[in-house]
Amino acid sequence: MRKKLVAVAAAAAVGGAVAVWAPWASSAGSGYEPVLNPANFTTTIDNPYFPLPVGRTWVYHGVKDGQTQEDRVTVTDQTKVVAEGITARVVSDVATHDGTVIERTSDWYAQDKQGNVWYVGEDTAHYLPSGKVDTSGSWEAGVHDAEPGLIMEASPQIPDAYRQEFLSGQAEDTAWTVDTSSSVTVPFGTFKNALTSLEATRIEPGAYDRKIYAPGIGMVREEALTGAPENAELVSVSG
Repeated sequence: MRKKLVAVAAAAAVGGAVAVWAPWASSAGSGYEPVLNPANFTTTIDNPYFPLPVGRTWVYHGVKDGQTQEDRVTVTDQTKVVAEGITARVVSDVATHDGTVIERTSDWYAQDKQGNVWYVGEDTAHYLPSGKVDTSGSWEAGVHDAEPGLIMEASPQIPDAYRQEFLSGQAEDTAWTVDTSSSVTVPFGTFKNALTSLEATRIEPGAYDRKIYAPGIGMVREEALTGAPENAELVSVSG
C-alpha cells in the first residue's frame, strides 16, 4: 500500500501512554524519539480499524504510475524482531501489473497493550523497467536512527495527528484523522462508521493522500488528492 504523509506531526509513547501533537506543533524531525518498551507489545493485532489476523488476505485494484495495479496484502504467520527489540507481525504486500510483479514488500507491525498499532519497518523491493531493483524504501526501527510510528490509534479522535514512520530524508510519513463517522462504498461492499485520514510527507511537499478504513476490515480505499491519478479500492477479503 502506498504510504505518503503530512508535514510535521509526532506521536510519542511514554509509560504506555500516547501523546499526540498537531502537524503545526513542531518542526519536522525535531525531538521525535518515542521511548517504547518491547514488553508492551504483541503480534496479535486486533485494532478495529487495522486488524491483522494471521492468514487474512486483502486484494485491492487501482491505478499507480499510469498503469493498472493489483495489491495483494497477506498477514503471514512470521514475526520479525527489529533492532529496537520489538517483535512484529510480518505482512506481505505484493503489487502486480498484468500478472508481473512490480513491487514486493514485507511490512512489520506490532500492537501495544493500549491497542495502538505501530509500524516498525519494512523490507521493500521495487522492480524497475531497466531490470534493476530499488530497495531504497526499506527501513527498520533502531537502524540508522530510524524511529517507529503509529499506523492506527487505539481510539482515533479528530484532529489527532501522528508520525507513521521516521527515517530522515527517506521515511517521514505523517497522518491525521479527519472523520470517524462516514459511509463508504467500494467493490467489496458498503461500510458505515468509516475512519478517514489524510497523509503527506515532507519528502514530497504538496503531495497528499486520503485513506479510508472500515471497522473490522481495515483500509478499503486509498487515493491521491494531488498529482497524477493514483487510487486503490478493496475488491475482496479472505481468511
